[in-house]
Amino acid sequence: MATRTVRLDDEAETTLERLRRITGLSISEVLKRGLAAYETQALAETSRRPYDIYRELDLGPGGYAAAPARDAKARVADAIRRKHGR
Repeated sequence: MATRTVRLDDEAETTLERLRRITGLSISEVLKRGLAAYETQALAETSRRPYDIYRELDLGPGGYAAAPARDAKARVADAIRRKHGR
């Protein structure tokens, strides 16, 4: 078991004291449970795969597409004409 020295600002110190008083737990136990809770949250956030993030994006109908795939060649030709003014 290791001993740690931690500096807390006034707000954190007040929260720690309030939690200790409400739960009846020692300061060490409150901090251990807080670390365990944060570990659970951090693991849930870091286990997200890129596809999980993609699924949450709302791109709307067709996403970022300017036209349906079947019209892609014509749309590319139109874009080139607009760019070069022809």
